[in-house]
Amino acid sequence: MNTTVKSSTTAAFLVQAAISFGISLTACAIGIAYLPVGGWIRAFLALAFLYAVTSTFTLAKCVRDRQETATITGRVDQARLDKLLAEHDPFRVQP
Repeated sequence: MNTTVKSSTTAAFLVQAAISFGISLTACAIGIAYLPVGGWIRAFLALAFLYAVTSTFTLAKCVRDRQETATITGRVDQARLDKLLAEHDPFRVQP
């Protein structure tokens, strides 16, 4: 029994998220580059921004992994329940 899990995310949503992330990344990079401050402050802000982007990817991966784990656990529980219901005979007489 091989059951595929349907993803609720459409391709359009994925493209929209990628474009939105790219635009925000570009806007922040341009904002840091044209900030009227010294080079050290710009470098510090760029490192903080890089850390924020990396943390965003890590958080997204953790959320995805947690959702996949919940989905797999739910599928196992559903399979156990289906087996119990299939084996149950309400008209069987108990000895």
